Amino acid sequence: MSIDNPDQMRGNVERLSDEQDVRAATAEHQREFPYDRGEEAQVTRREFCNFLALTSTALFVGAAGFAGKAAIDARKLPAYAPAKIEGAEVLPPGSSMNFRYPAEKDTAILVRAADGQYYAYGQKCTHLSCPVYYERAKGQLQCPCHEGAFDLQTGNNISGPPPRPLDRIELEIRNGSEVWAIGRKAGSGERLI
Repeated sequence: MSIDNPDQMRGNVERLSDEQDVRAATAEHQREFPYDRGEEAQVTRREFCNFLALTSTALFVGAAGFAGKAAIDARKLPAYAPAKIEGAEVLPPGSSMNFRYPAEKDTAILVRAADGQYYAYGQKCTHLSCPVYYERAKGQLQCPCHEGAFDLQTGNNISGPPPRPLDRIELEIRNGSEVWAIGRKAGSGERLI
């Protein structure tokens, strides 16, 4: 089919347009929900920029609020209930045992050094959370996953990839021989893992 007349082509376009059909279909609803496109306000560049600035400011203030709350919460030291470490009083020098502190899901290791002193740390390596164990021959805590090593007396990382010391469990001797866990502190002031 050839179109010789441009007016005939415009007529086909008008028939293909559904704008008239939509207006006819919504005409009866216009009385209940009036909306006139001609009265619709155009958004100016200034209004758009003001809206953008207001939204950005609100998002920034919200993010700053969350960051501030996290900083305040990080300064608070959690309070842990003291717990007796069962079996610690009969632990021979130069050996270790596992226990759970401060919660049932938190594993820890108690070591009684050759001199009789007790040391306790969170059992998760600070590299990838593998469980550490006491290596009696070397007198240090070892991580078997990536050959990390920690000093027994301080919990400081002395070799391997661990980025910081182990979390330390604070101990107290009560009634002459009972060993109690009374707190937990993150190594070098970091967060507990």
